[in-house]
Amino acid sequence: MRPMAGEREEIHQHSGWLIPAGFGMVTLVLCGLILGWYLRPYPQAGSPSGGSQVVHLSIHGIRLGIPANYIATANARAGGAQEKVSLVALFPSFHGYSLEEASLFRGNAPDSPVVRLSLRGDTPNLDARERLDRVYRPYITNPEGTEGPFGLTRYDFAPRSGYGDNELFAGVDAQGLELFLCEKPGPDIPSPNCLALDRPLGRQASLSWRFKRAYLARWREVAGGVHGLIARFERSG
Repeated sequence: MRPMAGEREEIHQHSGWLIPAGFGMVTLVLCGLILGWYLRPYPQAGSPSGGSQVVHLSIHGIRLGIPANYIATANARAGGAQEKVSLVALFPSFHGYSLEEASLFRGNAPDSPVVRLSLRGDTPNLDARERLDRVYRPYITNPEGTEGPFGLTRYDFAPRSGYGDNELFAGVDAQGLELFLCEKPGPDIPSPNCLALDRPLGRQASLSWRFKRAYLARWREVAGGVHGLIARFERSG
């Protein structure tokens, strides 16, 4: 409608930056939401549970009943057939995870008491003696071994063998020959581990465990605790 005579037409003017500014603000908000989604904390896959309910599972025919607070992963805590199960326990009591001792289970100090067990569904084709002779001896510089500490025999690896940062220890207990591949302490390895190498668990599964080298002096207690724990889980299966 045309304005009447004597009236002035009112003209509304809008700043040209309002629309781009509004669009930019919306973009920033959306970017913040997307970034927050990607940076949100995820549950730790290796975090054990504080529950003590028994989980019934099997590894290639080996039936086990394991309290949930020993099992490190949520998938294995679902039970049933598994290819691999990771467990955690505290030395020397060999009890499972608890909220009260959560800091101990998270720690990685040189004297951390955590023992980590690995149960895998595979066919062990070498016993400890065969593994020593066929896998490690070609890289060992003292084939007959050297009398080591704690009733163990120590084997040294050639520096460029691929095992140069490790020492191999062998000892005999009630289960037979035990082999421990231990990291050498050093600036790059301030918290060295020892790995107890694969032992048969039935005919189609194997067991290994890892503990801090600080407890090598008590290797018989560690090995006995591990074997006792597995025997208990088998009885509950």
